[in-house]
Amino acid sequence: MVDLYVYYKVRSIDAARLAPLVHAMARRLEQDAGVRVALKRRPEDKDGLQTWMEVYPGVTEGFEAVLAQVVDDAGISPYLAGPRRLEIFTDLPCA
Repeated sequence: MVDLYVYYKVRSIDAARLAPLVHAMARRLEQDAGVRVALKRRPEDKDGLQTWMEVYPGVTEGFEAVLAQVVDDAGISPYLAGPRRLEIFTDLPCA
């Protein structure tokens, strides 16, 4: 299992339109895939942009494909100011 972090830029003027779509996407993933989702954003706007993050702790192999389909279905792309960037992290082993 790994933790998946997805971050992206959102135009501040689009944030109110995007938020319900991202929340609906998170609910769908929680209901259909049993995945916990944390939605976050940086506290400040910079140059008319916000940075948002989705955190998916403890996901299994193959989740990236499920996520990609849900993102496509959610129709969020028009509200993003650039690509969604995905990072994968694992736990450090105990010493």
